[in-house]
Amino acid sequence: MKALMKTTKSIRPQDVEKNWHLVDADGLIVGRLATIVANILRGKHKPSYTPHVDCGDHVVIVNADKVRFTGNKLKNKIYYKHTGFPGGLKETTAGKVLEGRFPERVLEKAIERMIPRGPLGRDQMRALHLYNGTDHPHGGQNPQNLDVAGMSRKNKVGA
Repeated sequence: MKALMKTTKSIRPQDVEKNWHLVDADGLIVGRLATIVANILRGKHKPSYTPHVDCGDHVVIVNADKVRFTGNKLKNKIYYKHTGFPGGLKETTAGKVLEGRFPERVLEKAIERMIPRGPLGRDQMRALHLYNGTDHPHGGQNPQNLDVAGMSRKNKVGA
């Protein structure tokens, strides 16, 4: 009698099927939304996930400016950047970024920091499409609505 062989099949880049998902970020918490979206961008929700292949889906996020923080993070969370010159460390709070000119950057940076660095991560981040209002130009791709609020609720204890 022959023993059963268990092998793992790696998916090839030409065999990847990319779907489109639509997320309404109105009232959702930044970190919880970012973890779910980062996993979809990487393709970890698929049974054919392969770490070295971009097998993730496209994600369109509308109302990215209406995300929220828990606790006092709106005024206490500080984002740093450096100009490259001596003494050039700049800081700003999350509240100022959300009220500023590009409020979608809060969510973009949260997701970007959960994606691996390098060429593969840059390819995966190109599949992220963020918009401040409810309008987006990706209607032709027929994105499917993704219930992120339900996904984050079922992972919480007692919900």
